[in-house]
Amino acid sequence: MSLEDQMLFFFSAIGAFNGLFLSLYFGVFTKQKSRSSYFLAGLLFVLSVRVAKSVFMTFVPGISSDFIQVGLSACLLIGPFLYYYVLSALGKEKSNSKWIWHTLPIVVAMIVVGYYFPYREHRYLWQRKIDGYLAWFLFTQWLAYIIISARVARDAFKRVFSKANSDNIDFWLVNLIICMAIIWLAYFTNGYTSYIVGALSFSFTLYLSILIWVFKKRDKVLFFEAPKKYANKKIDAAQSKDLMPSIVSEFKEQKAHHNPSLKLSDLANKLAVPPHYLSQYLNDNLNKNFSTLVNEYRIEDATQMIGEYTHLTLEAIGYECGFKSNSAFYNAFKKFKGITPAQYKKSIS
Repeated sequence: MSLEDQMLFFFSAIGAFNGLFLSLYFGVFTKQKSRSSYFLAGLLFVLSVRVAKSVFMTFVPGISSDFIQVGLSACLLIGPFLYYYVLSALGKEKSNSKWIWHTLPIVVAMIVVGYYFPYREHRYLWQRKIDGYLAWFLFTQWLAYIIISARVARDAFKRVFSKANSDNIDFWLVNLIICMAIIWLAYFTNGYTSYIVGALSFSFTLYLSILIWVFKKRDKVLFFEAPKKYANKKIDAAQSKDLMPSIVSEFKEQKAHHNPSLKLSDLANKLAVPPHYLSQYLNDNLNKNFSTLVNEYRIEDATQMIGEYTHLTLEAIGYECGFKSNSAFYNAFKKFKGITPAQYKKSIS
């Protein structure tokens, strides 16, 4: 293997290796496990398997056709894991078991098709040619899920690209969906470029994603963002002393947080302050973002209602307090209370 091939092998394989490592981390070792972390682990795993197949097929002669088939079949799960990760991260997943019935037929189809039309005997079906029906289906299904995921996260795209107030999760989801589109495009066009471009794209987008996530967690301005005009300008204590009572009034008396579609701009309008002013006040004076503040009040009301309104179901209480889905309610409750709503109800009964 020439030096050039060794370099290509290294940079393309390192993405697959670290993707597998991160999938293991999010699925097993991370302290704050959630449904979204499991979906992200699954997404990284199937992507890494697909990329590993490309790397070994390019640089390792005589690779097993079964391994190639597994790598190609993994494409069928990239889209579903992306879709359910986006749903879960945005708190839009309405059922805890729906994803199983969604992905189970796909897994069964993978096994059945792989058994009756194995790659070693029906290679033409797995290649993107005129009669490569399986290959065309794989790429079409993958692209369809990317489009659907982008549609689910359309509000996050609007917040990020309109420079409106957006949380780190918005940047992460937008970046992830764009990266999935880049990887899909790299594989789809490899007939005009090189088969290894898809693997290199995965390595590049993986490390770019990690870099963006680290910068956003540290509240750093990214190279493509306009600097925040008020980033180094603290709000004077005298200017903000009357803001907290107004915020408390909106939540305690007006129950603004019971509106599931409440946005920072909505609250800012009620308080007659610019949205960026309110955002900075929350970060500088309360050390929390808007989403955390709203969920704190929602969970506070939920704990009270669980004790008082025993005839209501936990799901009904969650919706009454402003949560859009049962999973979002459970995740937020466990985050602030350390236990699930069901465990809390049992502890006080």
